[in-house]
Amino acid sequence: MSAANDRRQRVLRAIVADYIARQEPVGSKMLVERHGLKVSSATIRNDMSVLEREGYITQTHASSGRIPTEAGYRAFVDALHDVKPLSTAERHAILDFLEHGVDMEDVLRRSVQLLAQLTNQAAVVQLPTLNVSRVKHCEVVALSPTRLLLVLITDTGRVDQRNVELAAPLGTDGVFLLRDLLNTVLVGKTMRDASAALKMLHAQAPPVIADAVERATAVLIETLVETTTDRLLIAGAGNLSVNRMVDLHSVIEALEQQVIVLKLLANAQQLEHVSVSIGNENEEKEFSQASIVSTAYGAGDEALGGLGVVGPTHMDYPGTMQKVATVAQYISRILRGE
Repeated sequence: MSAANDRRQRVLRAIVADYIARQEPVGSKMLVERHGLKVSSATIRNDMSVLEREGYITQTHASSGRIPTEAGYRAFVDALHDVKPLSTAERHAILDFLEHGVDMEDVLRRSVQLLAQLTNQAAVVQLPTLNVSRVKHCEVVALSPTRLLLVLITDTGRVDQRNVELAAPLGTDGVFLLRDLLNTVLVGKTMRDASAALKMLHAQAPPVIADAVERATAVLIETLVETTTDRLLIAGAGNLSVNRMVDLHSVIEALEQQVIVLKLLANAQQLEHVSVSIGNENEEKEFSQASIVSTAYGAGDEALGGLGVVGPTHMDYPGTMQKVATVAQYISRILRGE
């Protein structure tokens, strides 16, 4: 890269950094004073003209400074090789807050609240799906002689409850027998892996609990295999109102629709990799004026879910990327029992 091109890249990074910090158009004199570029304002103006022609910055009106375009933000993000790490105190505070979670869902609830506070953006996190988490135990509780509660606990701490209506009363011994039979085909498997065995289970059941087994397995298959839905937690949507989002109403409405938010997290499939999508890079038109920073958390080498933040295109990318990455790393550590 020539000296002139290298300088223009430094000018672009300075413009983006200043605009993120102040949300005000950036002028050449300001850049020389703040960033020690060691060239004249006239040289910087020439560089800015080139950057504008190339589509990285734009001018709101003839006498104003420049502001970054989406292409400018993308170039800025792509050049972030070394993101400044959080301080030791910040890391300890994050880990301490998350470790006080009573179960996995509470840890994730704390995570999304923490991300919203740390970034001043809207934060989202996907709970582990039953397609990737494995069943740890299935408890069967008699709510009445003809109604059972199935409590499914996974190795990621997810807990799902389902009611089962029986045709006839089931005694205590029958409840215990049903529990043991369900656990023989569920424990250690994902719900999808266990579905075939569940469908055949009623044929293996003792006559005394055959009807209960058929009804319980039907509920598990219909609600947790065939129509399983990902669950999301969202926090900090109100933060967007102070971040000068141009289309705030559409963004908040879209955040309330789980299908759209799951699409936002679709890129968050790789552990320890942070994805950034800016403005019109987002497929959903509601987020065409927003940026999304996301990553995955998991146990071992397997991603269990995604998390991230939604904010304006002028968000603090280095800080947001580091905070999203750090929270994901600590969730993964807790999942591994470290």
